[in-house]
Amino acid sequence: MKILTAEEMGEADRRSVEAGVSAQTLMQHAGAAVALFCERRVSPDGLVVVLAGRGNNGGDGLVAALRLAERGHRVRVALLGRAGEVKGEAAFALASFLRRRDEEQDLEFLEVTEAQSLQQALRGAALVIDAVVGTGFKPPLRGLAAEAQRMLAGNGVIVVAVDLPSGWDADSMQIRSPGAFRADAVVTFAAPKLAHMFGHLTEGRTFGPVVVAGIGTPPEAIQSSAGLHWSGRAKAIAERPRAIDTNKGRMGHVLLLGGSFGKAGAPSMAGLAALRAGAGLVTAAVPREIVPVVASVASELMLAPLATEGSGGLALETLEQPSLSSFLWGISVVGIGPGLGQEGSTPEWVRRFVERVTLPMVIDADALNAFAGTTALLKRAAQVAAERGEPRTIVLTPHPGEMARLAGMTVKEVEADRVGLARRFALEHGVTLVLKGWRTLVAHPDGSVAVNTTGNPSMAKGGSGDVLTGMIAALLGQYAAESAAQAVEAAVFLHGLAGDFACQAQEEHTVLATDTVSHLWQAFRARLVDADGFTWLSGAALKDTFIEDGALLPVGTARSSP
Repeated sequence: MKILTAEEMGEADRRSVEAGVSAQTLMQHAGAAVALFCERRVSPDGLVVVLAGRGNNGGDGLVAALRLAERGHRVRVALLGRAGEVKGEAAFALASFLRRRDEEQDLEFLEVTEAQSLQQALRGAALVIDAVVGTGFKPPLRGLAAEAQRMLAGNGVIVVAVDLPSGWDADSMQIRSPGAFRADAVVTFAAPKLAHMFGHLTEGRTFGPVVVAGIGTPPEAIQSSAGLHWSGRAKAIAERPRAIDTNKGRMGHVLLLGGSFGKAGAPSMAGLAALRAGAGLVTAAVPREIVPVVASVASELMLAPLATEGSGGLALETLEQPSLSSFLWGISVVGIGPGLGQEGSTPEWVRRFVERVTLPMVIDADALNAFAGTTALLKRAAQVAAERGEPRTIVLTPHPGEMARLAGMTVKEVEADRVGLARRFALEHGVTLVLKGWRTLVAHPDGSVAVNTTGNPSMAKGGSGDVLTGMIAALLGQYAAESAAQAVEAAVFLHGLAGDFACQAQEEHTVLATDTVSHLWQAFRARLVDADGFTWLSGAALKDTFIEDGALLPVGTARSSP
């Protein structure tokens, strides 16, 4: 799924019209989608207030109001301005609503021209649909729109935003937009915009749904020049049932290299995650001294002891042939770094191993630090493989601090241009770069960048990166032959989604990295497109819930009386 700018979304609408899909049709479908989402996910029993602007966003809201009224809901439309000021396609939607209002006594329509009437319009609302402004608007909000934003900020009513929370710049890549409307859920159309990917649009509700509804836009009309796409689509690679006659030998054999004195937990968690993510076989190669600790994590985990030197570093002679070939026999993918340490010869061991071993490889933690100041070695490793006609997959998984060391810059500089830096590094070095953080990025050697929309603050805890390394290695072992890029993106998405399920099950302070592993089954089982056709960009852990009085309740739960 491509990620668009506001201008590109406008071009998509224009191309749709040229292809024979009228602007009125697009508006009708958009409004109907908002109404359907509200009915299925919010289930409002009381008054629905639609705050409508005078443009197309307001037109979408007016159509939603009509649809909800047709389904028996009490609806009040509060137009910010005069009816005569509504233009374009929105004017047709307003005319339809007013005709229905004349026929049905329970429909309300208010022209809001000052703050007092706005306050009256919001009184008694069980649900507010924010249809004031959407894509194409440039902040700040002014006048009545700004007044509405202030009123809703301190109001506990549920708010569903049409396209974007009003006041949010569609092209913004910031986490927050202080002057925008608050929202409990967001319904956008055709394709996500930059703000849907990078903004926390439902701040205050960690898992607030942000969904995309198809409205009849032809796929060929959606064109993006930014080279950005959503990582969630990659999850499909892990959703197909396995072949009935498959066996463990066809599901990949993951070798995890890591661990050191005091850091036995890291390779243990990576190994457990690799097993849970579907790898056929997993071997943890760790220093002899910690083998018993790692062995106790899971009976299914195989162990290979690594020789160390007196300094505590890994013994360089283990990299010589034929011992290296024997060590790697049957292995299909390598994960290296979790808990490895940087003692003695270990950094040099890592550099030589990456140079000599051409298997698909995930490099994390201390193995990344071994390349600080020497990233040219990674570039050379990729080039040599390409010259042989055997392009290799090298995946780096740095957090911002590790990325800063790799790139020779500060963390602040890394965070200032995450997308640009990730893309440049991946292109220059011929690697796949997983830059962790808010909206983890997956940058590929071809310059494309996937944006991940799962995960939450509960995952800011030791061990999360080790779990991710094991998962990426496991999915590469299963699907690299089909698409290494898709396998990496799927692993990143599933990791965050499992964290979302874990946080939903308990409380964000108490979630452990191993809790995330325990919820992987839910992440794999979840489907991102629901029965109503909505694609869940975020909040997928809540797909089987609805919202009532600010609380999230399972679908089918008895609801309180209005």
